[in-house]
Amino acid sequence: MLISAYLSFTEYDLFSNARWVGLDNYRTILTDDPKFVQSVQVTFGYVLLSVPLRLAFALGIALLMNRAMRGMAFYRSAMYLPSLLAGSVGVALLWRQLFGREGAVNQLLALVGIQGPNWIADPDYSLLTLVALAVWQFGSPMIIFLAGLRNIPAELTEAASIDGAGPLRRFFSVTLPLLTPIVFFNLVMQTIVAFQAFTPSFIISGGSGGPVESTLFYTLYLYQRAFAEYDMGYASALAWILVAIIATFTALTFLSARRWVFYADEGR
Repeated sequence: MLISAYLSFTEYDLFSNARWVGLDNYRTILTDDPKFVQSVQVTFGYVLLSVPLRLAFALGIALLMNRAMRGMAFYRSAMYLPSLLAGSVGVALLWRQLFGREGAVNQLLALVGIQGPNWIADPDYSLLTLVALAVWQFGSPMIIFLAGLRNIPAELTEAASIDGAGPLRRFFSVTLPLLTPIVFFNLVMQTIVAFQAFTPSFIISGGSGGPVESTLFYTLYLYQRAFAEYDMGYASALAWILVAIIATFTALTFLSARRWVFYADEGR
């Protein structure tokens, strides 16, 4: 980390000695780099779409899995499986095939008379395919939600039922408030993961971030500067800016937690 911090203040291309340039890398990034701006916009869009959708989907599946049924252990394992393949190149390649012009998704849409778009090549839809992939890999937050649900005392929901509360009322008045510490943990962790996403964008776009930079994740742009242009000093500065962005988001989430996270043992 210390070497990376030092390199961020230098001009270094792996083939010659590092030359100290002070804050020039940071100044160029923040004031004169349109690809930096584009990568930030794409990454923020990805984070703001994928994280809430993944958490909502994970919570919904966890609620379904939180019951005593024969074979439930198998279903839980099956639901968790996609998360084991989260960084898999093979899954990204499969996703690229599924959402190709002649892929399975468009073939299914054609069966009901809908002409699907070219998901990968159309900049209006390309980012959505990456969001869909992120949502599909919901296993890790689902398992954590499930553990939280199993720790909620059954007598609380039973008391709410006796008072006449229906399923939705019990969920929003009892289950969700007691689950907010788990929601908070998952929100922080999944936000960090989303900001660092790289493989889907690299594989599905062929490393270009296309079409027209619509899938240019921040990490992919950093990779391009480091390993395509060999501008290690600039890439190191990009990496430290990403650290600052993630730290800021995490700090804001912690500050906001005082308003919506309920800790039963503290009475708030």
